[in-house]
Amino acid sequence: MQIAVWQIVVITLLAFIYRVDRLGTQVCGHNAVLYAWLVGLILGDGMTGLIVGASVQLMSLGVAALAGSSVPDYPLAGMVGTAVCIMTGQDEGVGLAVGIAVGTMGVQLDVLAKTANVFMAHKQLEYAQDGQYEKMKAVTLVGPVLFGLTDAIPMLIVLAFGGDVVNAILSVVPAWFTKGLSLAGGLLPVIGMGALLTYMPAKQYFSFLAIGFVLSAYLGLSILPVAILGGAAAYEVYKNLTSRIAEESIATAEGGLEDE
Repeated sequence: MQIAVWQIVVITLLAFIYRVDRLGTQVCGHNAVLYAWLVGLILGDGMTGLIVGASVQLMSLGVAALAGSSVPDYPLAGMVGTAVCIMTGQDEGVGLAVGIAVGTMGVQLDVLAKTANVFMAHKQLEYAQDGQYEKMKAVTLVGPVLFGLTDAIPMLIVLAFGGDVVNAILSVVPAWFTKGLSLAGGLLPVIGMGALLTYMPAKQYFSFLAIGFVLSAYLGLSILPVAILGGAAAYEVYKNLTSRIAEESIATAEGGLEDE
């Protein structure tokens, strides 16, 4: 299937908007089904978009970019997979394979964007210290643009040249470069979790922290079951606290009446 220029432009813009929304406005968030369906509608086959998007959504359950970590971009994978299926006429399996490859490449692009934003933040600080607030605000807009391009560029390449070019790009990238990006991406979660623990009552609830670590590191549970167990434990703590507060309130009220 030959796609029109306007379809390439609209789908590329959709990929850009998705990324900005995911990190900013959060209107649609991490919804692979929705974005894949929209790509399907633009290309005239919404059903394929729903099928590919639903498959990708199931694959991404329990996967989250917590504490600044970089994970495969599954909504982008759904959009790319849908486009490849419709453009080539292949089944959903082929589209998913190409889509996941592009989504995995998104990890490297995400690390690059986050690294570039560090320099943008330092530039903002310089402008703020010099009192150049208009320039500081202008630099602020660079961040969303960089992140939007991490999805728009791969989407544009796939639409313009096909899915094979993505695998070709991955095969010629030097191993030292991808390894360096992987190491940088691995450090980001550690730094982020350290920052989060600074503000969390980790000392007060250290036992729960230890239990979660054992479940994840030693028993190999993924994020979703550990999060469910953590939510259940948090609910029990909440019930105990509210019950204790209610009892103390009743005791205080009864003591006040006796004094009267």
